[in-house]
Amino acid sequence: MARRPLPRILSTGSAQIARSRELARTAADSATDVLHPLITITRGLRRLASAGRRRWADTPKDKRGPLLFLVASVVLVVALVPYGPLLAVIALMAAAAWQGRDRTPPAPDGPDESQTQRLKSLYDALVPYFSTAEDPAPLYAHGGEWEKAFPEYEFDETSRITQLVIRYPAYFTDGEADSRARIEQLLHAKSGRGREYRFAWDEEGNQLSVTVLPPLPTDIAAQRFVTAPGETVLGFTDPTEVQRTLPLTYGEEQRDVPPVVWRTGVRSTEPHLLIMGQPGSGTSTLLRSIALQALPHGDIVIVEGGGTGEYACLTGRDGVLAVECGLTGALASLEWAATETERRLIALNRARQAGHPPPDDTRRPLWILLDRPSAFTHLATSDGHRDPQSLLQVPLRHGRAASVTVVVADQIDSADALSDAVRQHTRARVVLGPATPGQLEAVLGAPPRTTPVADVPPGRGYARLGTGPVHRLQVPSTPDPYDDETSDADRQAVLALLPPRTTPVEAEQIPTEAEALVAEAP
Repeated sequence: MARRPLPRILSTGSAQIARSRELARTAADSATDVLHPLITITRGLRRLASAGRRRWADTPKDKRGPLLFLVASVVLVVALVPYGPLLAVIALMAAAAWQGRDRTPPAPDGPDESQTQRLKSLYDALVPYFSTAEDPAPLYAHGGEWEKAFPEYEFDETSRITQLVIRYPAYFTDGEADSRARIEQLLHAKSGRGREYRFAWDEEGNQLSVTVLPPLPTDIAAQRFVTAPGETVLGFTDPTEVQRTLPLTYGEEQRDVPPVVWRTGVRSTEPHLLIMGQPGSGTSTLLRSIALQALPHGDIVIVEGGGTGEYACLTGRDGVLAVECGLTGALASLEWAATETERRLIALNRARQAGHPPPDDTRRPLWILLDRPSAFTHLATSDGHRDPQSLLQVPLRHGRAASVTVVVADQIDSADALSDAVRQHTRARVVLGPATPGQLEAVLGAPPRTTPVADVPPGRGYARLGTGPVHRLQVPSTPDPYDDETSDADRQAVLALLPPRTTPVEAEQIPTEAEALVAEAP
């Protein structure tokens, strides 16, 4: 979407404010440089006065009289000596300048002994990969200088590398994925495991930038996000990955966090979503978060294959057409959803042919949320029923034009049980929980630019929208409010987002019509 230019008044005002701030900052820096001696002497006088007060307070009362007599005698002698007052003022100013000097220890120039040893070990480990016998002036050699290979580096308080720029020879095959993977694996092992690293390869400049990523915040609770209709917040990512932030509430505080926004609707290029993850990784949490964001603007149908009652809090709510946990109910709801999609397409086509705007009953978005449909696949095969995934072909193929969105969540081990239609039409992908690089690339279609870690909190993973980049993702905490292990704060946050409890008429008619269709099916 093209960005709209700001109004002239706003843009001109912002430029004037920026220039004013720059002038004020320049004036303050100049004044600080000019008045630096005076500031130093004033600080020193204040320190000398404080030292005198402490000395007077520490002196016993019976010795304060002789101390005053001694001070008066010194003052009298100084006053009687030629040029005594002038010399006393000069001595006082010199003492104040000495006491007022900046006592901050200078930053160490270069790494310390432990940091130097770490960099040298890393350099020696890279020698077999970045050197050849035919190189007349090798950048990497046994016993070579690591300063030329590592022009920039940063360490944390524990002397572990947080940022590193590595130079490598031009003949290294940095365009091959296998060669890159070997170097990244080596750097991950030598720089410290248990952390996430981002590797940025500059093929033109023959440099590799290694950055340690801070952990994403896990204390983001469910709340109303400042988004437009058709925008869904999947989670939050690094500030350098997106150009947008959302104001979030943390009790009485507020802060801006960069989100991963998934856009749906008629003009969406990724109208459907696939969520994969390990058990307990937070796939149901993401589905609940999507449902709470979709309810103010649309209707939802929830089909749960796990049968654990994760969505019982949504049963009977306004906008929730059905929450099904059994095979019969799932077939009924999905059959109705396919029929509703076809009805909307026919109504839209007739309206376009007649030159009329789209009917009102086709504008409200319809969301179909499926949690673990692979469980129904095995059950339907054993009972001789249809696979519920076969009913998703129409909503997946034509759902964008009919304002129908399909979200499928399943375990990553059951990826083979997903139908071809689900794989082909879900261009937005999310992987939660621990996963190998091969699994991430198989689901997302591209490897992440960071190193995945083994131990991750619930709701932590990666997201990719269409052919875009792979983002780190942390899903907002949206637990089941009926779960006994849910904290009171999270429970109240989810309950506050639920619509009022009502029983729509459609929710009572859908199962009856669909059950007849299921009974006729072989």
